[in-house]
Amino acid sequence: MRGEILGIERRRRWSDEDKLTIVSSVGIDGATVTQVAQRNDVTRQQIYAWRHELKQKGLWSPEEGAIFLPIGVSPTELAPAAPCPAASVSVELRLAKGRSLRFDSVMDEATLMRLIRAVEGV
Repeated sequence: MRGEILGIERRRRWSDEDKLTIVSSVGIDGATVTQVAQRNDVTRQQIYAWRHELKQKGLWSPEEGAIFLPIGVSPTELAPAAPCPAASVSVELRLAKGRSLRFDSVMDEATLMRLIRAVEGV
């Protein structure tokens, strides 16, 4: 079996700022980890490793990068003429470690806290 060397492999050096920019771009405009990795010519695993490294250094936190997305509510629904005390709205709550909970806004606080504790393992 013959092999040819086509080029010289090089090890790229990434600054923390570059890593943070790449890791933070996941989720923007719906970009997945795979898409961001392909766009930056790195592997998916590299992005996960950078995310872990930046968390350890205290440079990145998923909570700081929270993005609120519109859910298609019209202005008339936002400001009704008479407030509805029992209006139910679907809510998505992003928790640590990439977990999310979806629940109705009419859920009482005690039940929601029990649910969060169960999911987070507290």
